[in-house]
Amino acid sequence: MSEDKSYYFCGIGGSGMLPLAMILREHGATVSGSDRALDQGRLAAKFEWLQEKGIGLFPQDGSGLHSGGQILIASAAIEDSVPDIARANDLGCKRMTRAELLADIFNATKRSIAVGGTSGKSTVTGMIGWILTDAGLDPTIMNGAVMKNFAGDNAPFASSRVGQGEIMVSEVDESDGSIALFDPEIAVLNNISLDHKSLEELRQLFGDFAKKSKVAVWNADDAETVALVGTLDLSNDISFGFASNAHYRLSDVEEAPLGSTFTVHADNQVHRAELLVPGLHNIANALAAIAAASAAGVRVEDSVKALASFTGLARRFDIVGSQNDVSVIDDFGHNPDKIGATLKTLKAFPGRVIAFFQPHGFGPIHKMGAELAETFAELLDGDDRVILCDPVYFGGTVDRSIGSNSITDAVRAAGGKATHIADREACGDHIVNIAKPGDRIVIMGARDDSLRSFAEGILQRL
Repeated sequence: MSEDKSYYFCGIGGSGMLPLAMILREHGATVSGSDRALDQGRLAAKFEWLQEKGIGLFPQDGSGLHSGGQILIASAAIEDSVPDIARANDLGCKRMTRAELLADIFNATKRSIAVGGTSGKSTVTGMIGWILTDAGLDPTIMNGAVMKNFAGDNAPFASSRVGQGEIMVSEVDESDGSIALFDPEIAVLNNISLDHKSLEELRQLFGDFAKKSKVAVWNADDAETVALVGTLDLSNDISFGFASNAHYRLSDVEEAPLGSTFTVHADNQVHRAELLVPGLHNIANALAAIAAASAAGVRVEDSVKALASFTGLARRFDIVGSQNDVSVIDDFGHNPDKIGATLKTLKAFPGRVIAFFQPHGFGPIHKMGAELAETFAELLDGDDRVILCDPVYFGGTVDRSIGSNSITDAVRAAGGKATHIADREACGDHIVNIAKPGDRIVIMGARDDSLRSFAEGILQRL
C-alpha cells in the first residue's frame, strides 16, 4: 500500500471491498470505485456514507478510470468485457485482487493475527479486535461484517478499524485460495468443512497456513482440524475447545436465548465468562479469540472482561426485532456448518422455526446442495418450515441447470416441510401469511446486502 497512489475498486460496496477501501482511505490514499448496486439504485445509505468519507463513486461504465497510474482492485473472476475492466486494460492500469492488496498491507505490519476456517471467521476476528482494543493495543481490524462494537452514527458500516498500534487482525479467505498469500504471526484455524472447495484442497490450504505461522491456534473439537494438525510439525501451537486435553478448555456452559455463561480453564486458572451473543458456536468462537489474544500477550482475565461487552456482528444471528410475539433474525448462514449452527441455536429453545434461505449462487448448490438439504432435514422437525427462493444471480456464464428446488425436493423427500418459491418477495408474502405467535423467522444468505432490508420488511408487515 502506498499513501500517494490512487486505488479504484470495482465492486466497492462488497463486504470484502468496502472495509479495505476504508483502511486505504484512513491511511490517506486516494480511493474511488464503482458498484453494480449503485447503478441499480440499491443500498443508497452505504454509498452516501462512502462519499462522506471522501471516496469518489462512479457508474460501472469505465468513466471513473482516467489514468494508467490508477490501481484497479477487482475480483479475478470479473470478465474483461465489464466496462471498468476494459477501460483499465486500455489505460494499462495495474490490477490487483482484494486479497493481494490486503495481504500486502497485512504482511507489512509488525505484528499480525490471521483468522481462518470455514465458519466463524468474522465473529472470531471481531472478538479478537474488541479484546485488543479494550486492552489498549489499538489494533487495525479487517473484517467481512459490520462490528457492532465499533459502529455508530459516524461509522454505520464499521467492518474495518484503523488503529495506531503495531498489530493487525484480519479474517483470511480460503474460498478463492488467497489464504496462501498471508504470513501471520498468529494463525487461528477455527474449523474445516465443505464450502467452496473440496476437503482435499482445504486441508492443503489450511495446513500450509498453520505451518507458516509462529503460533497456530486450533480447534480441538473439530475432527478435520484435529486430523490435519496431527500431520503437521508445528513448533508452537495452542488448542481450544471442550476436549479435555485442550490448552484452553470450556466447561459448565449455561445457554440462554440471547447469550450464555461458561467457564474457561487456561494456564492452571479458572475464569467465569459471559457472552451477549447466543449459541454453542459463539462460545467456541470466544475461546478461539481468548487463545489468540493470549498468544498476542493479553491476559485471559482481560479477554474475558472484554468479551462480556462484545455485542456481535451485523447479520450474524442479528435480531431484527419482534412483533406480535414473532421474532425476526437476520443471519449470514450459507453453508451447512453456518446454517447448522444457527438452527441449533434456535432449536435449543421452544418455538417453531421458519427458515428462509437464499442460496448465494448456483455454483454453491452444485457444490453442497445435498449437504444443505441434509442440514435442514436433520435440524428442523415438527411444524418447522424451510422456504427457498431462487439463488442470487449477478450475471455471468455459470451453469444454472440445478436450482433451489433441488434442495427443497430433497428436504421433503426426507420428511421435512420445504417450499420453493422463485421470487423472493413472494417468499416474504408467504412467510407473513403463515407466521403465528411464538415463531422465530430466520432470514439466511450471503453476498446480498439487501437481505437485511428484506428481513426488516417482514418484521414491519407482521
